Parts: sequence; C-alpha cells; structure tokens
Amino acid sequence: MNDRPMGELPSAPYVIDDTLFGEITVRIEGQERVIVSGENIPTAVLERDPGCEVDPHIAIGTRDATHLTLTIDGTPSRLRPGKGKLLRQTYRVSAEYDGAVYVLLPDSIPSSRLTRDGTRLGDFSSDGDEIVIAEWKDGVPTRPADAAIGYVLSSAFGTGGQPTWMLFAEAVSAVLP
Repeated sequence: MNDRPMGELPSAPYVIDDTLFGEITVRIEGQERVIVSGENIPTAVLERDPGCEVDPHIAIGTRDATHLTLTIDGTPSRLRPGKGKLLRQTYRVSAEYDGAVYVLLPDSIPSSRLTRDGTRLGDFSSDGDEIVIAEWKDGVPTRPADAAIGYVLSSAFGTGGQPTWMLFAEAVSAVLP
C-alpha cells in the first residue's frame, strides 16, 4: 500500500455508495482516527495513540501496531500492519475479527485486495484523493464486517503499491546524471 503524503483530506466525512452495502460514511480525523459507519455495516474505528511519533506519509500516522487500536462495533480487533518498506508485501495489513483473519494486500499500483480467511472478497482502490472505492467479487458471500474492515484499513493505510522493479528503476534513474 502506498503510504501517501497527507495533503488536503476530502471534506470529512465523505459518503460512498457501496454496491453491496449502500451508503457508507468515512470520517478521517487528521492522523488520529478513521471512522467507518453505515446503516448496513458495523462501525469500525481505527485510532492512533496521540503520543507516538507521526509519519506524514501514512493517513493514520504510523504502521506500529503498538500505537494503534482497531474496534469493530466496540469490539477490539487484533491489528498487524506490515512495516511498509520496499516490497509490496510489506504493506500488508491484517486484522482479526469474529474468528476471521482479514488481509489487505497491494496487488497493483492503485489497488489492494481484501481477503477473509484466504478468500478474496474484492479490491479497494483510491486515485490519490483519499476516497476509497470497493469492487466486490461476484459470487463470494460478503458480510457487513467485510466492508467495515476493508474501508477502515484502506482509508488508514492506503491502497496499491509499485512493483519492486519500478522502485528499483526509479532509484537507478535518480542517481544517473
């Protein structure tokens, strides 16, 4: 997931018309909190400890799980963000809720796939304006919590990532005259 520099955030809250779950509201409160709610989904809240060091390239301010709290309808959820280094896989974020393991993993430049217990549920993407869009996979049973978790993770950590070869090419071109 591309941790992206925080520029102007969309007018918070913003409303998404999700194809499966209807209106979903995403509220990004600086780099302290992301709240996802809707009539047909549980409320998901991802909060950062205000005392930790803030990375301006991450919407929630850190990828350190010890400084983050995720709750789904008030129930704590275990969160494990990757370090976010060179490889796309390091931008993986996983969360556990209601006996299921969710993983948000970059699979192209603009988007990341969301899985529940290894089953691909859909793709989340953003074109850089901080607004996330979900495309759900046809024929896969999807739960309301899937949407809450997918939107909160992708809004807090970003979507997509460049392939390693592209990062390497950029690094090489930067040092050449």
